[in-house]
Amino acid sequence: MAKYIGAIGVAVSNLDASLEFYTSMIGMVELQRMELPSMQQVVLGFEGVRGPSVLLMRHNDTSVNTKDNPIKLVFYVPDTAGMLEEMRAANYVIHMEAKPIDILGGAIVGFAKDPDGYLVELVQKPPKKSAG
Repeated sequence: MAKYIGAIGVAVSNLDASLEFYTSMIGMVELQRMELPSMQQVVLGFEGVRGPSVLLMRHNDTSVNTKDNPIKLVFYVPDTAGMLEEMRAANYVIHMEAKPIDILGGAIVGFAKDPDGYLVELVQKPPKKSAG
């Protein structure tokens, strides 16, 4: 039985464009790069944080579908609305504006799309309730 997730791999059409998105927009850093016979891979994570990685995979076989697959990556962020604005300014697609979600205790959630159309969910902790 597995004990934890090491990485989640997503196929990408353009490794450089995806790397730019996940490093400049999300704040991830490149941890490792691997050249395999069938693909190029880049492992991304967060500086000083041990946890699951995102593995960007650029297949040499160009028939691999990388567009608008039903994939969602979820990131916890300090400012969902601010990050969506930065993504909009960089011409990335905003799928859903930041708004509180009751079922998540009022957490602020928004969605953008990465260069291959994968959903990127940004979740901000709910505002603290004032005493009174």
